[in-house]
Amino acid sequence: MPVTALGEPPATALPPKAAQLLLDSTGEGIFGVDMDGHCMFINRAGAGMLGWEAAQVLGRNMHELTHHSHADGSPYPDSECPIFNAFRRGLPCRLDTEVFWRRDGSAFPVEYSSHPVIDDGQVRGAVITFVDITERRRAAEALQRAKAELEERVAERTRELSEALARQRELAAYSDTVREEERTRIAREVHDELGSLLVALKMDVNWLDKRLSEQQRREPEAAQEMRDRMRCKCQNMSRLIENAVGNVGRIITDLRPSILDHQGLWAALEWQAHEFVQSAELDLDWDMRLACPPELPETMAMAVFRIFQEMLSNVGRHAQASRVTVRIADEAGVLCMAVADDGQGAPAEAFEAATAYGVMGMRERAGHFGGQIAIASEAGRGTCFTLRMPLPTASSGAGE
Repeated sequence: MPVTALGEPPATALPPKAAQLLLDSTGEGIFGVDMDGHCMFINRAGAGMLGWEAAQVLGRNMHELTHHSHADGSPYPDSECPIFNAFRRGLPCRLDTEVFWRRDGSAFPVEYSSHPVIDDGQVRGAVITFVDITERRRAAEALQRAKAELEERVAERTRELSEALARQRELAAYSDTVREEERTRIAREVHDELGSLLVALKMDVNWLDKRLSEQQRREPEAAQEMRDRMRCKCQNMSRLIENAVGNVGRIITDLRPSILDHQGLWAALEWQAHEFVQSAELDLDWDMRLACPPELPETMAMAVFRIFQEMLSNVGRHAQASRVTVRIADEAGVLCMAVADDGQGAPAEAFEAATAYGVMGMRERAGHFGGQIAIASEAGRGTCFTLRMPLPTASSGAGE
């Protein structure tokens, strides 16, 4: 202890008993060692955590007493001990990954810090403080277990949701397939049955009109007037039948465009675009760049066609546009189909609304084949729908 020139302790120094009382008043373990690692002092809490009386520890090598082994029981040389290295090199340290050993041979996890004691520029030893972190470690382990269980439950729920979504998409794809098959069947039946009946009926009406015209010249004037009226009725019926035939053809086309079966997807897309702009009285900018148009599986081709129809339908219902631009290209094995208009546009949330069934339908159709729908829209500057869908490779088989 430093002294004054008169050999008296400074006024601020504590007497040994007071210093010991101060050390014993804390719940943390505190001990001091000299350069050889021998204990110079230890407080009651520290000795108690180690299972010793304070007097039994004094003068003993603290590394050999309480820090001699790792947690797994393997030897812990004092040359590797951070406590000793701290005062040998004059550097403090703090660790919470090691254990101290009790008198009964049991170990407990500790957090300890070691600070060198320096006097006149010389390291004289070190002061070590430590606390038993058994409860903290248990709490951390319990928290880690709870976290792991939560992550497992979240992962399990995520898997369940993913599987449910996959099943939903499969069901939606199956429903689309069944619906298309039903449309094809109805279109064929309407064409074969109703179309044929209307054509036969028109032929019969025309035959009746012709016969009435032939007999009219050989009958008196009164009878001729009646036949004129009958001929007028026949001609009206013929016009109505022609309208019915046209409507039946339109219904068949809406159900299943015959061009899709006879000339393929790419011709059907161009035909649909021209039909749409003619009906909506819009200008069309058509650009299809497919050096070698791939043949898509029927279900995939129908999905692309229905997505294209929905894109055009959105333009007709909402855009108030004057021009439609269609771009179709093969970009490194990915079909890129964009439909843009110069209409009024819409905010992004309009396309994410719960009632945006058309957009949801397009995304579901595209997602079933690994595709995506991107939408770019700005108020007053139009909207652009873009489909990006991987094209089947030659090895996968185009007709699957």
